[in-house]
Amino acid sequence: MAGKDELRNYNRRYAKEYNFWRSAWYMIFLYGVAVPFFSIFYNYKITGKENLPKYNEKDKYIYTANHVSIYDPFLIPFATKRLMAFMAKKELFEPTDKNRNLIISLGAFAVDRTKPEIATFKTVRDIFTTKWALAVFPQGGTRPYGKLEDIKRGFVVIAKHAKADIIPVAIGNFSGYPQLKPFKKQTFNLHICKPISYKLPVDEIIYRWCEEISTHAEYENCCPKPGETAENTPVEV
Repeated sequence: MAGKDELRNYNRRYAKEYNFWRSAWYMIFLYGVAVPFFSIFYNYKITGKENLPKYNEKDKYIYTANHVSIYDPFLIPFATKRLMAFMAKKELFEPTDKNRNLIISLGAFAVDRTKPEIATFKTVRDIFTTKWALAVFPQGGTRPYGKLEDIKRGFVVIAKHAKADIIPVAIGNFSGYPQLKPFKKQTFNLHICKPISYKLPVDEIIYRWCEEISTHAEYENCCPKPGETAENTPVEV
């Protein structure tokens, strides 16, 4: 018989789950695992730290990055040194997924990317009552370099609902996963961009996000300019 934890789908998480102990574990993992790992296996450059907002309990921010690898949920906290709850596809929370326990322990929550649920907005609301920020990948799953297109609009819907500004994070020059070769390091660059106001029109936010990511991660921006987006586009997160 499946245990209570295995039956939970984690689309709804509560403020009490982002407590001192989870925060402590998150920072232990960040500094004890992520920082040494990337320092050993990668040559990297992080820019734009001056754009990071100073912590204020009243301010709300959603960190939004392009998605190039399975390491991205660790790259962003590695660069920003912030507590972040990641919105992740619901399939990662299946009992058979080998990374399930890790992502749950680090505060991620499940989302159905084809239809935003009330539970998603309630979870976001609770997260923003804590010292944690929210992190989202507007591309959905990992995408290869080249064209920046088919951006899911749900991250803007969530930002407007939560009244949270959006901080683009551009991951560029990611050369691949570690190779077990002597003195061989892979590379990546990461740029933290200036916040985009949630008060702007939806199409304007998406276009500005695409422009920032394209500029700093060397993509071709295929996102339509404001006014060119087709009406009645399905909302996906």
